[in-house]
Amino acid sequence: MNGALTATAFWTTGPGQGAIHGETLRVPGPGEVLVRTMASGISRGTERLVFHGGVPESEWARMRAPLQSGDFPFPVKYGYAAVGVVEDGPEDWLGARVFCLHPHQDRFVAPLSLCARVPDNVPEWRAVLAANMETALNVAWDAQPMAGERALVVGAGVVGLLCAWLISRFPAVELVVADPDPSRAAVAKALGLRLVAPAEAPGGRDLIVHASGNPEGLRTAIRCAGFEARIIEASWFGDKECALPLGGTFHAGRVSIRSSQVGQVAGPMRGRRTHAERLALALRLLSDPALDALCGPMVAFRELPRAMAGLLGDAAEGGAAPLLPVVTYE
Repeated sequence: MNGALTATAFWTTGPGQGAIHGETLRVPGPGEVLVRTMASGISRGTERLVFHGGVPESEWARMRAPLQSGDFPFPVKYGYAAVGVVEDGPEDWLGARVFCLHPHQDRFVAPLSLCARVPDNVPEWRAVLAANMETALNVAWDAQPMAGERALVVGAGVVGLLCAWLISRFPAVELVVADPDPSRAAVAKALGLRLVAPAEAPGGRDLIVHASGNPEGLRTAIRCAGFEARIIEASWFGDKECALPLGGTFHAGRVSIRSSQVGQVAGPMRGRRTHAERLALALRLLSDPALDALCGPMVAFRELPRAMAGLLGDAAEGGAAPLLPVVTYE
């Protein structure tokens, strides 16, 4: 490709503030590709922390996105759910649709090692779920569900609903999702799941996944745990304290709490699946059109500086908070 190529990217420039800045792209080198972005996903939990400067200094290194530019707290170019078409690079990749862990930007150069081909039966707006599905897949591997178990997922955000969707597919698993937001019930139903309020969550659960990001959710998980239940903690609390009732049900019931984090392949599959193989599987799992219920609203890339605060905020009265906003590119 001849001549300088420019691109525009969304930067978080201060607490609750963003702007679109231009940059010049270099020519892709060996083992790299130039990608024209079709869609990117906004991970509301993580990107809310970044947008409002809430990433604690102790976590700056661990929180870096693979292709992030700038440094925390500001200015920073952040994101990790981009889908686009390869415009330059190795011949066998030209025209391929790829998922890449890249911030919100209309064109970018990336290593092939960070790109995964999107299956033909997965549209770009659903493919942006790949990072979330990869997290949920890792949680399921950590959880090791068994046929016939009584399961509970606390938290009906994107990761929680994907975890519930995966685990519910195990034979004879009885699964319930608990979340205080009743507007999530319709999304859960679209995925074949049942949602209840936390106060109505059933007890005696064998397996519980906590994905609410709220200490109250983990307390609900402990309350609902059965004998020798295992709780898989999928939330990230940053520098927040999390007070828990570790007597009674927890202690006498021999309940275990285990963290699940996507940076490493879950123990039961480590050494048998690489990170690339896990991502490829996550993309294949996105072939189900029911998962479109998690995607949206759609927002044009040029509107991000104006729209980002609202997309990352709580639901308006009587409304529903977005699950995974999707950025579209012309």
